[in-house]
Amino acid sequence: MRAVPVFEIRQETVADLWEVEALYDLCFAPGREALSSYRLRDDVSPVRELCLSARDADQILAGAIRFWPIRIGQHMALLLGPVAVHPTRQGEGLGGILIRESLKIAKDLGWDRVVLVGDAPYYSRFGFSKLEAVQMPPPTNPDRILGYELTPDAWQGVTGLVQKIDPSDP
Repeated sequence: MRAVPVFEIRQETVADLWEVEALYDLCFAPGREALSSYRLRDDVSPVRELCLSARDADQILAGAIRFWPIRIGQHMALLLGPVAVHPTRQGEGLGGILIRESLKIAKDLGWDRVVLVGDAPYYSRFGFSKLEAVQMPPPTNPDRILGYELTPDAWQGVTGLVQKIDPSDP
């Protein structure tokens, strides 16, 4: 029987920043920061309590996840992403661990809804589904705009374009 790896999941720290960025560079295409979802993050601080890193027993970074505050009309939401797992650790369930743990923390913090741009077959296993009435800034494939409810009916009545929050918003 194969042993299941143990990861230490903790809040990302300032000391983790460049190592996490290097992981994202490794896992995603070189032009990742040109994506429209990155314009929603420009000059906006991530939700620190939801930015998690995963380290193995040797304290080597194995995965990371970040969340950003956004608006859809008058409704606040979280933008999940990026989430990445080091190529040598993929297939061990770490992405799912990071997603589930961060969603639990988001709910405990009082957030209602999460949006992401991603692969529906992968994210549907965590409860994400296509958002019909929510648009991301172009160019974004509408079939890849997915949402998750942290509270019942959180997406009911939420329509429109995902917008960057004003960095001065509380």
